[in-house]
Amino acid sequence: MNNPRSVLVVEDEEIIRTTFCEYLSGEGYHVETAGNVAESMARAREHSFDVAICDVQLPDGDGIDVLRRLQQIDHETFVLVITAYATVENAVEAFKAGAFDYLVKPVIFDDLNRKLERLFQYRELHQENQKLRRELARGGDSETIVGSSRTLADLRETIRKVALTNSNVLLVGETGTGKELFARAIHAAGGRSGERFLAANCATRPVELLESQLFGAPTGEQSNGQPGIFRHAGDGTVFLDEVSRLPLGTQAELLRAIEHQEIMPVGGSETFSVSARIIASTTRDLDREVADGHFQEDLFYRLDGVKIRIPPLRERLDDIPELVDFFIGKHSQVMGKRVTGATSETVRLLMSARWKGNVRQLDNAIERAIMMCDGSHVEPKDLPPDLLGVGQPLPNTDDLRSALRHYERLHISRVLRQWPDKREAAKRLKLGLSSLYRKIEDLGLEL
Repeated sequence: MNNPRSVLVVEDEEIIRTTFCEYLSGEGYHVETAGNVAESMARAREHSFDVAICDVQLPDGDGIDVLRRLQQIDHETFVLVITAYATVENAVEAFKAGAFDYLVKPVIFDDLNRKLERLFQYRELHQENQKLRRELARGGDSETIVGSSRTLADLRETIRKVALTNSNVLLVGETGTGKELFARAIHAAGGRSGERFLAANCATRPVELLESQLFGAPTGEQSNGQPGIFRHAGDGTVFLDEVSRLPLGTQAELLRAIEHQEIMPVGGSETFSVSARIIASTTRDLDREVADGHFQEDLFYRLDGVKIRIPPLRERLDDIPELVDFFIGKHSQVMGKRVTGATSETVRLLMSARWKGNVRQLDNAIERAIMMCDGSHVEPKDLPPDLLGVGQPLPNTDDLRSALRHYERLHISRVLRQWPDKREAAKRLKLGLSSLYRKIEDLGLEL
C-alpha cells in the first residue's frame, strides 16, 4: 500500500488550521499543522512533506521566508502560499521565492483541490525527470560534470571559452576536485575532440619510467621501444596530473616540448615533432615552488598563461543533491541494488560535511552508503560513521549541562563548516555576532 500524500499546514489562525486539517484528512492526505515559523521548522526537520501550505502573515515571521527555509530543508517540498490580498506584487514575490502557486483568503476548497491536483501532476513529472537523469547517470557518460550551481555555471563558461583556443592550460585545485574530469571537458569541447586524450601522473617513479612514458624510448635490438604519450597523442591532448611533482630534469624536457614542439626519447639521439595540447594540473602553489627552486620559472610562465581554479566542494554545496543522485545511480547499478535516492535528512547531513577530499570523498561516501543500504533510499545510518559526527560517542557523563555543551559544540562546528562567514553563521544560529565569538572561545572551537 502506498503512503498517503503528506501536507504541512502553516497557519496561525486556529479555526482555519483545524478546518484545513479536517478537510485534507478527509481527502486522504496525511496532515500535520504548525501555528508559527518555529513550529513549522521543527515539523519540517522531523518529517519530509510533499506539500506545505503556508500563510504569508505569521506571528513570528514572514511566510515567504518560511517558504525559502522549507525548501532548503527539503528541496522536494512544494509550497502553496496563502495570502489575504491577491495582488500582482504578492504573487510575483511568492513565485520568485519558489512557490508553486498561491491561494487567496477565504480559501475555496474546490480551488485548493484543483491546485493540489495540478501540483502533484507536476511533482510526478519532476520526479520522473529526476529518475531519468539517474538512469542516464547509470548508463551514460561517467565523465559528466554534475551540478547546476552558479559557481559551476561560471566554470563551465570559462571552459567553453578556453576550449575554443589551442592554448596550454593549468588547472589548480585541491585533491579530489575532479581536475582530470575538467581537463577532459576542455578537450571534448574543443577542436581536438576527435583526437586522443592521454593522461600521465607526474609523480610516477622511477624518473626513467616517467620520462619513457612521456617522451618514449628508442627502438633497437636491445629495446622494445615505445613512442611515448606525446607522440601517441598526435594532435590530441596530453594531461599532466600533478605537474609540480616533475623532477627538474624532466621539466627541462617538457619545456622543450612546449617551446619547440619537439621531444627526444630517453637514450635517443633523434628528435621528433609533437603537436599535442598540454593541460596540466597541480594541488601545490607553483609560485612558491618556483621561489623555493623546485620548479623552473620558464616552464611556470609557459603553463600559467591560462590558469583555471577548480573550486572545492564546500564552495558549491548546491551541487551536492545532484552529485548524490549521480553517484547513487552509478554505484547502485554496479552493485545490482535498487537504491533510487537519499532521504532529505541524509542530503542535509551531506551538505553540512567538511569534505576535505571534495567530490572524490563524496563519491566514496555514497559508494559505502549503497553497500550498507537495505531500502530504496540512503539514510543517515548508511553513511560513514566519521562523517559529520554521525556515530560519535556520547559524552562520558550523566551531567546534563556537560552533555548539552558537548552537542552545542558539535552543532556550532557543523554550522561553521557549512557557513565559514561568521556573520552568516551567527544569523543561522540565531545568535549575535559577538555571542558567536564568545561561544567559539568558550567551547574551544578550532576554525
